Amino acid sequence: MNNRWLDVRILVVAVLAALPIVAMAQAPQGTPPAGEVKPAPPVVEVAKPAPPSIAAPAVEVIENPYGIEALWKQGDFVARGTLIILVIMSIGSWYIGVVKLIEQARVLKDAREANSKFWSAGAVKDGVLALREDSAFRFIAEEGQIAVKDHSALARQQLDLNTWVGMSLERAIDVINNRLQTGLAFLATVGSTAPFVGLFGTVWGIYHALTAIGIAGQASIDKVAGPVGEALIMTALGLAVAVPAVLGYNWLVRRNKVAMEQVRRFGGGVHMTLLGGGHTPHKAS
Repeated sequence: MNNRWLDVRILVVAVLAALPIVAMAQAPQGTPPAGEVKPAPPVVEVAKPAPPSIAAPAVEVIENPYGIEALWKQGDFVARGTLIILVIMSIGSWYIGVVKLIEQARVLKDAREANSKFWSAGAVKDGVLALREDSAFRFIAEEGQIAVKDHSALARQQLDLNTWVGMSLERAIDVINNRLQTGLAFLATVGSTAPFVGLFGTVWGIYHALTAIGIAGQASIDKVAGPVGEALIMTALGLAVAVPAVLGYNWLVRRNKVAMEQVRRFGGGVHMTLLGGGHTPHKAS
């Protein structure tokens, strides 16, 4: 009886000992046995793609298709010729205006110099030497001296000294007046014709607009905007050339009158001095 119980105990122990082995054999492949800690798989770092660089937004340059540059590129020889004429008129007007302004300022300065130096000299000859060589007032005084010498050298003095010297001084004054008036006719011409030159460009632009409409068969804005823009630019350029020319002409004519008044006063004083009568203070002022 004891031996049989001992055999049963041995059999139970053997069965209990075989159970883990059977469990391990039936477990799925890759599953770690109970109580065994599976090592963690190695961490593989995947390189993340670099974020795309944000490019600076491109600045879009929008060219004006209806400006002066487009007018020059798209216009025909008539439009370009009209534009060139207006540019020449404008440049000539500003050049003449600046030159005449400097010339008038020099004459007015010479007038002040003549009033302070010429009339304070003891004789006409000394007063002439005191003035600047290219001075208009020195030119008048020298012409008066030459007239006196020429009159005394005449064999037959059919004209008296007063008339002879007066005529010589008047011619000298006319020379100075013509010099001051030179170029003002150009300003007057530009002021009166520049608007019509611009108007011609306007008419030509409208003609191109009508031609574009006729070819396209429809009056769309893209067919009309360019030629009409040319027309408006030509009108504006014509006015921009004419207005400064007219204003400059009127202003320079007024300054010429003031300068010539000083010249005539000086000529009258020289005339009286050469005749032996001296000059009055109001003529020298």
